[in-house]
Amino acid sequence: MPATSHIDTFARDRLPAPEQQPEFLFELPELQFPERLNCATELLDRHIDAGRGERVCLRAPGGLQWSYAELQRQADRIAHVLTTDMGLVPGNRVLLRAANKPMLVACWFAVMKAGGIAVGTMPLLRAKELAQIIAKGEVSHALCDDALRAELELARAQSPALTQVRYFGGAAADGLEALMARHSGRYANVDTAADDTCLLAFTSGTTGQPKATMHFHRDVMASCVCFPPHVMRAVADDVFIGSPPLAFTFGLGGLTLFPMHIGASTVLLEKAPPAELLRATREFGATVMFTAPTSYRAMAEGARTQAVSVAHGGTLRKCVSAGEALPAATRALWREATGIELIDGIGATEMLHIFISADEAHARPGATGVAVPGYRACVMDEHGREAPAGTIGRLAVKGPTGCRYLDDPRQADYVQDGWNYTGDAYRMSADGYFEYQSRTDDMIVSAGYNIASPEVEDALMRHAAVAECAVIGSADAERGQIVKAFVVLRASHSAGDALVRELQDFVKATIAPYKYPRAIEFRESLPRTETGKLQRFRLRSPG
Repeated sequence: MPATSHIDTFARDRLPAPEQQPEFLFELPELQFPERLNCATELLDRHIDAGRGERVCLRAPGGLQWSYAELQRQADRIAHVLTTDMGLVPGNRVLLRAANKPMLVACWFAVMKAGGIAVGTMPLLRAKELAQIIAKGEVSHALCDDALRAELELARAQSPALTQVRYFGGAAADGLEALMARHSGRYANVDTAADDTCLLAFTSGTTGQPKATMHFHRDVMASCVCFPPHVMRAVADDVFIGSPPLAFTFGLGGLTLFPMHIGASTVLLEKAPPAELLRATREFGATVMFTAPTSYRAMAEGARTQAVSVAHGGTLRKCVSAGEALPAATRALWREATGIELIDGIGATEMLHIFISADEAHARPGATGVAVPGYRACVMDEHGREAPAGTIGRLAVKGPTGCRYLDDPRQADYVQDGWNYTGDAYRMSADGYFEYQSRTDDMIVSAGYNIASPEVEDALMRHAAVAECAVIGSADAERGQIVKAFVVLRASHSAGDALVRELQDFVKATIAPYKYPRAIEFRESLPRTETGKLQRFRLRSPG
């Protein structure tokens, strides 16, 4: 390891032992990073130094628009506040708390510049969850939107390590903006090592047991040179837009890292439900979208009538789907409505971003894609050996990024023999396409048959009455498990025994009859994380 810049060596001291970490691959020329690397220099300052400072960087509703030079000025001032007024030293952890907005991006870059470690938090988290994050990361500093003050103050009361907090967006004399006004001039970025931790990303909690993943400055840059140029292929004139929070690595990459790496601009929406996302796409002339499959399905009819895509006279030309499996029915629905073939991808907080995908020309319904250049992937059997093509097994991946849990024994579950095991069950075709089956704990075994929850969900979603659905295995004395579906209906349909039978018959006619849901429960909504991921564990244990 090169010499760390961190004075506070908390993160480096808590890295998994070398033998517990995955094998890292740097096979592409663009992955040959220097020993000293600060991602703020590469993603932000580089553009100003090259004369591109006046290019638009960040856009937001209400006419707010920052150039790259303006973002740099704001980030430099915040970095001065962090070090001069708040006493931050390289390696300290800084909790960041805000909805998607330019000030949050400025705070993130300030932390990078100062050699700190950013700890993003979802806006909807409560004090109990925040206190757990603060304790796990021994977080000493926080920059928080004044609108989210209440829960952080409750968490602060039970977090003795958190000694330095500043709020922005308010009028307080000791607020962040007031302190920023006292500082000017370029901030000299800390000369961080490429393998200094710059990011603690907490898992979004689909299992109810969040973990902290550690990512280096080189990991941030690696995410920018694999999937974006090889699969997405956006350009500097593109305008990015999307729904995932920046505290979620899907959002951080898609709405900050990827556009800024190529000098493009991004639209930041504090809230982005489907109707607002469509409206903002038209208002800002957005060309590249990042959101989850459920959002694309909900937007399809509006996208058709509002003509947001290039094919229909609008501006939208590329759409990336991730966060959960993309049903073939949703892919077809979006393509029919917009003329755009979705770029599907699977990523993980542990891997930072997408590692299997396919561009529009090579997309296949029902398949996520192939290993993104820079990564290797395979399907393993229960003995840790590569399974033959067409066999369902555990997805394993390795590349320039990988899992490093912060001081957590679950490292041994995720990393085995140098591979990252994502917890997904996949099947690989003879020509290398990976076909998602389920989460490994979502495979239903009923009367000796293996049934993948997403396959049944996809069949149900094809029925006109179904707005959303989730499928789990439910204990059954005779069969071991039966397939149980939770269904949210469209407004024009009513629950009842007749519809249950109709849905069951529909599934039997769509996929193998033994996979049909023997139990169907109608719900007003399904439990999801803030990032849109379905929480099946809450359906298994509703209490």
